[in-house]
This record gives sequence, structure tokens and C-alpha cells, in this order.
Amino acid sequence: MSLNERIAQALSRVRNPRTGTDVLSSESVRDLATTASGKVRVTLLLADGDDPALARTVRHTLEQVEGVTEARVDVKDAQQAESNRRPAGRALPVMEQTRAPARVPAPTPTAYPNLGRIIAVSSGKGGVGKSTVAVNLAVALAQRGRRVALMDADVYGPNVPRMMGVNAPPSVINDRIVPLEAHGVKVISLGFLIDRDQPAIWRGPIVMKIITQFLRDVAWGTLDFFIVDMPPGTGDAQLSLVQATHVHGAIIVTTPQDVATGDALRGAKMFQRVGVPVLGIVENMSWFECPHCGKPSALFGTGGGERLAQELDLPLLGQIPLYPPVLAGGDSGAPIVVTDAASSAARALTEIADRIVERTA
Repeated sequence: MSLNERIAQALSRVRNPRTGTDVLSSESVRDLATTASGKVRVTLLLADGDDPALARTVRHTLEQVEGVTEARVDVKDAQQAESNRRPAGRALPVMEQTRAPARVPAPTPTAYPNLGRIIAVSSGKGGVGKSTVAVNLAVALAQRGRRVALMDADVYGPNVPRMMGVNAPPSVINDRIVPLEAHGVKVISLGFLIDRDQPAIWRGPIVMKIITQFLRDVAWGTLDFFIVDMPPGTGDAQLSLVQATHVHGAIIVTTPQDVATGDALRGAKMFQRVGVPVLGIVENMSWFECPHCGKPSALFGTGGGERLAQELDLPLLGQIPLYPPVLAGGDSGAPIVVTDAASSAARALTEIADRIVERTA
């Protein structure tokens, strides 16, 4: 039996829970390519209702096939892939015959009163410490006695598991996903469901499905604050969140340099345009404190966050210094508000958390 035949036999045993059919006969798996050294690459098409964890199942199945040395699964949106296919002298599949109308009305946001205040932590660009701020704010609120959850909506770079120091497949009880918990905060992330090195090559419909499932199908209980760590920019995840539920406020994270504040301005304007109030600006890496003499050094310029806040007529919620233990804590799963609460960085983050409580009261 050839390698391709062994692969086909293995994939025929992998079933899609939504459809009940195997991924091979349903043509969910396409573009199979192998090399003489045993490397395998396939494309997996996922529809709106499919479980994203199916990609991991397909990959693990391929890795178990005799002769396979490396497996790669590229995930694509099924509807987009079907629309790009050209007819090849045969009848179009049923999916094409029942294609949805070209113009689909925007979904009506669903209220989730048990989640409390839903706060989106966003940034115009990557690398400004948005996830670090989201994690520490969530933990700081929990330290204040609030019931807090943290949803990692950064589907393209889910870093919350590492920063919170927890990473395991969540259990499912009565068709509800049980969130993990760390530092008094309930946590859910796509990072719990896919392999660490698996790229998320997904378009808007799948992103919308993931965010909706995290909101609706996770056993959150009753919360006071629901912090959402957004991916950088103004893309599918931001729009999906505001279409899926009522967001009570957004926090824009930036660094002092003009390149970052320019992108943050667009991020703030996006939330304002879709009717989400921006609670304020958080300036991260405002200065570096010398560990020996305590003298501050403005490595990324000064005043960028304050100028942005003035331009938008918003409050500057706080300035967080560049403090090396913050970076180390993010890598080890130990937020700075836990490990060094007396540090200037931890105090700044705690004060920001207090201001968020005030502005959402």
C-alpha cells in the first residue's frame, strides 16, 4: 500500500461532528501533497458550524500514518473556497445550489447579562503590550474581589495561555465548555484547542464562529467583568465581537511613539464608529527605570499617549513603565500584579483597573 493510500485510509476514519461524514468523502480535505521524505500537506475546509479543533484531529491522524515524518494542515474557509472553484464539466455540488444571498444582513448583537461589563482591550498595532495589559488588568480586578473572566480573542496569536500560566484542553460538561482558571480569573483561548505551532489561516466567518462560541458555549457563570484580549488592528475579530454582543467599552493600548499612536488613533475611531464607547488610552512602555539608580529613560519618546487622549477627548487611564520583570512574568505565566505588586508597573496597572471600575460603574 502506497503512502497516499495509507493517508486516504486514515482520513476516511476522521469524522466531522457537525455533518457525521468523514473528511475525505465530504471533500473537506483537499490538495493532498506528499514528498519522498514523508512530508504531508493538506488543506482542510471548515464551514461556519465546524469545530476548529477538527484541524488538530486531522493533523494528529496524519502524524500516526506509517511513513509520515511531518504533517501540515492549512485551514481555509469552506464557503470562500467553494466560491472560488470553477465548474469542471459536472453538476455543481449541493452547497453551490443553495448558496446564500449575496447581501446578508448584519447579525443582531446578543446580550449576555451574566458576563457583566464586557471590555475589549485593543491596539492599533502589535508589539505594544496589549495582551500584557489585558492579563494584568483581569488579575488586578480579581484581586479587588471582582468576578472576572478573560477571553483570548486574538485567534491569530493566542498568547494568553502562556501569560496566565495555564494551558490544557478544557473539559466539556452538558455541552458547555468549562473554562480554565488562573490567578482567580476564568480563561478561555483558542490556544487551548490547537497546537502551539498551528497557524490560524482563517477568514471572517470562522473568526465570528469562534468568538460566538466562546461567548455562548462556555460555562462562565455570573461575572462582574469580561475582559476580551483583541488582536491588533481593526479587522474581523473586532467586528465579530461587536456584532456578536454588546460591548460596554474599549481600552486602547499604545506606546509613546508616533507610529504606535497613529495606529491606535485608527483603532479608537473604529470602535467609536460602531458605537462602542472608548473608556480611555493606556500608554505602555512609557519609560525605562534604571534598576540601579531609578532614573527614568524615555526609550520610545514621550507624551504620545497623552497627545492621543487629547486628540480623541478621552482620559489617559495610565502610563506603565518598561519594567523587565513584566516581560519575564509574561513568559512564565506570572503577572506582575501578582509577583511584584509593589513595583511601579504593578501599581500603574492596578490604578488603571480602578479607573475602569469607575468609568463602567
